[in-house]
Amino acid sequence: MFNLFILLLERVGLIIIIAYMLMNINHFKTMMGEREKLRSQWQLTILFSLFAILSNFTGIEIENGKIISSNIYYHLNDNASLANTRVLTIGMSGLIGGPFVAIIVGIISGVSRIYIGGANAYTYLISSVIIALISGFYGYRTMRRYTYPKVLTGAIIGVVNEAIQMACIILFSDDMASAWSLVKFIGLPMILINSLGTAIFLSIILSTLQQEEQTRAVQTHDVLELANKTLPYFRSGLNEASARPVAEIILKLMKVSAVAITNKTDILTHVGAGSDHHVAKKAIITHLSKEVIRTEHLKEAHSKEEIGCNNPHCPLTAAIVIPLMIQNEVAGTLKFYFTEENNITHSTKQLARGLADIFSSQLELGQAETQSKLLRDAEIKSLQAQVNPHFFFNAINTISALVRIDSEKARKLLLQLSQFFRSNLQGARNNTITLDKELQQVEAYLSLEQARFPNRFIIHYHIDEACKNALIPPFIIQILVENAIKHAFKHRRKDNVVRVEVNDEEHHLHIVVSDNGSGIAEDKLPILGQMSVNSETGTGSALENLNRRLIGLYGDEARLHFESTSQGTTVSCQIPYKS
Repeated sequence: MFNLFILLLERVGLIIIIAYMLMNINHFKTMMGEREKLRSQWQLTILFSLFAILSNFTGIEIENGKIISSNIYYHLNDNASLANTRVLTIGMSGLIGGPFVAIIVGIISGVSRIYIGGANAYTYLISSVIIALISGFYGYRTMRRYTYPKVLTGAIIGVVNEAIQMACIILFSDDMASAWSLVKFIGLPMILINSLGTAIFLSIILSTLQQEEQTRAVQTHDVLELANKTLPYFRSGLNEASARPVAEIILKLMKVSAVAITNKTDILTHVGAGSDHHVAKKAIITHLSKEVIRTEHLKEAHSKEEIGCNNPHCPLTAAIVIPLMIQNEVAGTLKFYFTEENNITHSTKQLARGLADIFSSQLELGQAETQSKLLRDAEIKSLQAQVNPHFFFNAINTISALVRIDSEKARKLLLQLSQFFRSNLQGARNNTITLDKELQQVEAYLSLEQARFPNRFIIHYHIDEACKNALIPPFIIQILVENAIKHAFKHRRKDNVVRVEVNDEEHHLHIVVSDNGSGIAEDKLPILGQMSVNSETGTGSALENLNRRLIGLYGDEARLHFESTSQGTTVSCQIPYKS
């Protein structure tokens, strides 16, 4: 029995080694993160089917309670049986991929076992399907929660699965005495091996994914730190004065040999190795940068020849070049150089992409500000001024706090922050946007506020679907919702509700934002929206600016209307319906 345990342990070791190797492949890690998708399900099915077939053909021949041989088998005689790790592979396919994967793997495993033959070979097809259903059901429950079974749970399921296998051998055998003898000989080793193998397999998956999450958290933290330090510089545009301090900060905080920033034609700055001939104010000399500007896609090089520098003494041997985009057009490049070819890692590339996206957003913001000054559009400038700088820094601090606690949520909030500011930039360049775009802006703002104050307030939407493409001035709903959240509830921590309603009434778009707050003081209500109103929580300038803008665009009938009692406040307006 001990010899059988050791031989089975060798088989499990082979599967564990393959699993470990796979978990270090980026494609497989991505597949595991998307295992509910049909494409990933089929890939997992193929993978575990191969595991199951391998388990069958590398089994250990048992006959009359003795180990006969542990060679690779294609056929067994009618009195022989096979001890293998087939149940382990079926169980793991169910725990990871759910019932769809498990049932197909179970059938393939059972059919291949019948092909090998031996005593009562059909039994193993029946047991395979039962095991697939049990493990697949539990795997489905964990997939719905976007988690994996715990190691201890996996070990218990491994015991249950192998116990089912032993029960099927006894129940469906033609010779009860022989079946009982076989189970006594192989039962304990196979139960132990299956339980141990399942636990180890799960621990490899869980530890690898946990390490991946920690790596992402560190990357996000690095991006936020770099973004925080480089934030002020690109507001003035892409030029030598802004590029050099940014490159110096990146060189200091990242493991790179040199950093360069260019516009479409010239090197704006180059700090670090190679700065003797990669000089600012000179034309771009590397073929790699020219190719990135032409294709608008990230490129990487792993040799001097691929970089394309014509200086024979250039120390740079590897590079990542990312395009900087403004309004979907290349404005320049951000370049990371290395003196060692193997210094380019997946993490470095991801960090480079993140920085390039943030810098592109900053450049767009800077360009929008320049356009705003040139156009001297006082209305739009006043609305832009409502995007409080404190909101941005509060959002950054919230995301930074979440990075090491919940990196996935931090990533989503970072995307929402980007969406929020991009929408503000679009609003600065357009007099009207679609209602759908405005609601996306509101959602981005709310996701950031709710991250700061979890469960503090609830938003209810009642939007006429026919109005989604209606054109409205930017920021209308956002300012009204923001005003309600900031001023309506006065330190109340629960039961705070804001309602947003939009519908079409006789070719006019009726917009209503209401809350169940404490209401507006009677002496302030008549002048709200007409002039600044001093209060504990603000001045009311946002509502004044919005009201003036609505009247300027659509006439007096579009002005804001306020209704307020001690049970709440309703703000509404009506504008012509245009789509």
